[in-house]
Amino acid sequence: MPGPGRPRRPAEIATVTKKEIVKKISEDIGLTQLKTKDIVQRTLDAIIETLVSEGRIELRNFGVFEVKKRAPRKARNPRTGDKVYVPSKNVVTFKPGKEMEELVRKMDPSQLPFEDSDPDADDDNNGPVEPLAESQARTTAD
Repeated sequence: MPGPGRPRRPAEIATVTKKEIVKKISEDIGLTQLKTKDIVQRTLDAIIETLVSEGRIELRNFGVFEVKKRAPRKARNPRTGDKVYVPSKNVVTFKPGKEMEELVRKMDPSQLPFEDSDPDADDDNNGPVEPLAESQARTTAD
């Protein structure tokens, strides 16, 4: 949901649901949506089961899902400012395959939602930026 600091998605980009994927596949291969839904769900279940039992699944021309352990860390509650301990936890990571990467790179960037911008990002491709000396930083800030 868009909010402060979160840009809206362009109208052309919609979230595709599993139901819509099932409908498209069922039309393409001539199976009923019920049978196709079962196949799609079993495929997703198999991916989850493999991740839980093996920790990694590689799908050629698609990508690699992997379970990694995120280290414990100290954080701060934004409301109260109190320091809190965040325990380690398992997370699923995804690294897209070469084919997916190439196709995504060819997409028209003007049709995509913006990520929260990094203030240090080189949006104009100007190259590396040298850090300001402390005296220059104070002068620039004044």
